[in-house]
Amino acid sequence: MTILYTNDHEWIDTTDPLAATVGITVHAQDALGDVVFVDLPHIGARFTKGDVAGVVESVKAAADLFMPVTGEIVEVNETLRGDPSLANSDPLATGWFFKVRVSDPAELTTLMDAPAYDVLVANS
Repeated sequence: MTILYTNDHEWIDTTDPLAATVGITVHAQDALGDVVFVDLPHIGARFTKGDVAGVVESVKAAADLFMPVTGEIVEVNETLRGDPSLANSDPLATGWFFKVRVSDPAELTTLMDAPAYDVLVANS
């Protein structure tokens, strides 16, 4: 499993070269509190790295979900749409948000590995 992280606390698992999986980190869901709603992108939608691709709403606040890479949405987690609390209980597995076909694999080199992300979180 190859997981990379953004400064905005999204993760992307690039194990499947055809469809990378995207979600929010444990740190993000801790900061948000109990997630009560997720607005997921439509299949076929195309985004540029950094675009807002969705929204996560909690009892505390709402937060944008940013695209970690440029690409096309190929799948969304309908289970999460029906049970947003999965973003809290299992953010790195069943609480994933969507899958994206990465348009520019070179963009992955701009993301952080786990040790670099841990430093970011420790300093925030």
